[in-house]
Amino acid sequence: MVTLRSLTRQTLGVGATPFSVASAGPATALAVEAEPLQSQVGHQVDPDRALVDEATAGSLDAFETLVRRYQHRLVNYVQAMVRDSGEAEDVAQETFIRAYRSLTRFRGESAFKTWLYTIATNTARTSLEQRGRRERVGDQSLDDDAQALTAEQVPSGEPDIEATLVTRDAIDRALSALTDELRVAVVLRDVEGLEYKEIAEITGVPMGTVESRIFRARRRLRTLLQPLMKRRAGSV
Repeated sequence: MVTLRSLTRQTLGVGATPFSVASAGPATALAVEAEPLQSQVGHQVDPDRALVDEATAGSLDAFETLVRRYQHRLVNYVQAMVRDSGEAEDVAQETFIRAYRSLTRFRGESAFKTWLYTIATNTARTSLEQRGRRERVGDQSLDDDAQALTAEQVPSGEPDIEATLVTRDAIDRALSALTDELRVAVVLRDVEGLEYKEIAEITGVPMGTVESRIFRARRRLRTLLQPLMKRRAGSV
């Protein structure tokens, strides 16, 4: 299996110098508190535009810089969707390959980051469909009592490695209990820090729908992670 770590210029069909890329670990930050659902709409200069122009003109160094800039975040995002580290790396690699081969069709109507995440989202969904691993709402119980963590599953306030791993697992399991559309929206906003307008462009739905999905996802996560938050509050 070729992973993101071995993504090379040869993979892109332009040589054999390896990219200096590395996979990322699981995302550990997730906001579950209420936030005003307001988007910041306005024209902003795309910080990647100069590199994109250079890459489009044939600069592999420029594209390598873009890969290094987004590799960790992209793997984290995809892993939240597919819930498998190996598959996440495969999807991220395919995303960069597709982006590179489509650079000449990138018109700059959206930011490069938005365009890249759109490719990643579509690639991840295709991967899930091809492997028959998409989880439907009806395939799992969404009863709060069944999905919520028990006190025994919540780490103590001790800042050790085991507690950190349990916390990560708790967040991963809570995210996996969400439907795909809710999980994508909340990860893009609360983990990746994208604006509502960007998320709307990536998911292809109106901004009001994005706001609703994020609100519902946060409400669901607060329920699922309630034991974790109570234990943390008690340890302060």
